[in-house]
Amino acid sequence: MSDETDILIEAERWRRTDAGVAIATVVETFGSAPRPLGAHLVVDDSGRFIGSVSAGCVEGDVIATSLDVISDGAPRLLEFGVADEVAWRAGLSCGGRIAVFVERLDETGLELLAASNRLSAARRAHAIVTPLDGGAARLIDGDDDLAAHGDKSRVVTDEGRRQFVEVRLPTPRLIVVGAVHVAQALAPMARIAGFEVTVVDPRRAYATVERFPHARLDPRWSDEALTSIGLDSATAVVVLTHDPKIDDPALKAAIESDCFYVGALGSRATNARRFERLAGAGVAREALSRLHAPVGLDIGALSPADIAVSILAEIILERRRKPLRNVNREQAA
Repeated sequence: MSDETDILIEAERWRRTDAGVAIATVVETFGSAPRPLGAHLVVDDSGRFIGSVSAGCVEGDVIATSLDVISDGAPRLLEFGVADEVAWRAGLSCGGRIAVFVERLDETGLELLAASNRLSAARRAHAIVTPLDGGAARLIDGDDDLAAHGDKSRVVTDEGRRQFVEVRLPTPRLIVVGAVHVAQALAPMARIAGFEVTVVDPRRAYATVERFPHARLDPRWSDEALTSIGLDSATAVVVLTHDPKIDDPALKAAIESDCFYVGALGSRATNARRFERLAGAGVAREALSRLHAPVGLDIGALSPADIAVSILAEIILERRRKPLRNVNREQAA
């Protein structure tokens, strides 16, 4: 499981089977840390675990501590650094330091986690505030309250007490319009990278479970499908068919939405014609500057797999909000 939301859903499921469960969370990082703030490792009383707090470096010690926490109910705050004997033994050689908070999932925590998982399923941003010095966690659900805490997980100090604010944003989502060869490579890559993947194509011979065994398939025309799915700021849209009847309505909907990335496969000549059609359909010229076309980073991609790598890399780059280096949008000017 690569997505934290899936890991927490599994934690809830394990606890509801009456297993003892502990959740270990990365609450602080210093220097070169292997996993980000909010990364989770979930352990049950049999030693079964999912997730990661250190890409495997200190998992053994965290699992052992989690079993102790399940047994006695007392939370622990663990620290591992490059100078620590435990970290060296466990392999934390990245030069950084991490702090991991381990707590048992009791009945109160289970209900809070279930509420959080319901909000995640509804793609609603929210946060969990966990006191690191003892006390009950609480849920923050509301745009104003969440905005006051920012959009990144971190430790804050309130009246001398340290609390970890874990911001839970909607799972990143990729909508691929066109069940073509590139999509067959892109869909599993994106899924491994933590994206929910939906493939939209009204051509049922293309959009089959055999060709896309792990993606959601939507056989509707693209304008109907995207309207029904809903496009938010955690969604990327890529169109791949070269068929204006399928591609153009999807691009118009995506460009005029809040989605963070819109890309279209095709040569510069193809995209020049595409820009003119979209402008003629009422898409503002300045809005067209959002379109990544030709899609993907320029890595000399040739095969469908190469092209899929270039597309996914550009999507991740845009999601992390780093400056784009090689996207030519002159046609939109």
